Amino acid sequence: MKLFDVYPLFNIEIVQGKGCHVYDKEGNEYLDLYGGHAVISVGHSHPTYVKAISEQVAKLGFYSNSVINSLQQTLADKLGVACGYDEYALFLINSGAEANENALKLASFHNGKRRVLAFKHSFHGRTSAAVRVTDNPKIIAPVNEGLDVTYLPLNDPYAVEAELKKGDVSSVIIEGIQGIGGIQLPTDEFMRSLRELCTKYEAVLILDEIQSGYGRSGKFFAHQYAGIRPDLITMAKGIANGFPMGAVLISPMFKPVYGMLGTTFGGNHLACAAAIAVLNIMNEENLVVNAGKVGAYLMEQLRQLPGIKEVRGRGLMIGVEFEESIKEIRSRLLFDEKVFTGVAGTNTIRLLPPLCLTLDEAAEFIRRFRHVLGLKA
Repeated sequence: MKLFDVYPLFNIEIVQGKGCHVYDKEGNEYLDLYGGHAVISVGHSHPTYVKAISEQVAKLGFYSNSVINSLQQTLADKLGVACGYDEYALFLINSGAEANENALKLASFHNGKRRVLAFKHSFHGRTSAAVRVTDNPKIIAPVNEGLDVTYLPLNDPYAVEAELKKGDVSSVIIEGIQGIGGIQLPTDEFMRSLRELCTKYEAVLILDEIQSGYGRSGKFFAHQYAGIRPDLITMAKGIANGFPMGAVLISPMFKPVYGMLGTTFGGNHLACAAAIAVLNIMNEENLVVNAGKVGAYLMEQLRQLPGIKEVRGRGLMIGVEFEESIKEIRSRLLFDEKVFTGVAGTNTIRLLPPLCLTLDEAAEFIRRFRHVLGLKA
């Protein structure tokens, strides 16, 4: 049987990881400035994380949501304290796309409306509703086209209000920081306008913090820089350091009804053990503060390099944009300098390292990056 060929692959097989480094099957060491799409939050193979998963799977890996799983409440308690939303409710699923599907559904259940406002260059997932609110026609199949979505320019509150005035908008969904869109930041003023407009016109504000959340921006959620409180917040990626998990934080304005939402695998024992370990590590090692500190250093250093058009980001979610394609730069970083990075579009390198990246490791990345750009160390 062949694998369905939808991923262009580098000719590298990673077989091991430790902290902010990964190793291929030939034994080569790579500095990981990508974290497997912002998934590795507390570092590869953290001993606390490994111990938690190992001990849990030795006892029980999975049972259904038809019985009590006290690990779910333990996770909810710790998450509420960590993110400052302890009065919200938690619904656990398996992925970011699922989180957004459920958020969009909850919003429509709540106000009975159909239309969704999303933003140009957005990315919210690849399942039915999540892909429809993603601004990429190439990945939206005809079967996905039924949801009524309007894409608006980022940071234009007048365009948002013009649509909300029509009275048929169920929800507005926005990323805390656009990831695939090139590390584009909604301004704090725009975020505050969105909050006011959604309240005024009775639309639900959904903050997609799947990539920008869980400490990556230097705050637990990127939207917290604007001082707002959305109605729904979606999470995944760093929540369990690589174990598949997603979640929705749900405002008290939503009232649960049996059967309204459901999942087979969501919130299973092994996923909860992984997620609890992540929060414990983040707290003990002060990783949200570290993300802000090391991210600020990286952006300061990157902005001093010639030939770069713009450096954007917050914390350890950074976009480095060039005038020209970065394909060769990224390739040389990977194969010559042994550094993993990501991309957004054709001209932007995306940096999403584990939140435990040290200043020394950040300095080492800058040294290797300078070498690729032909600059003196």
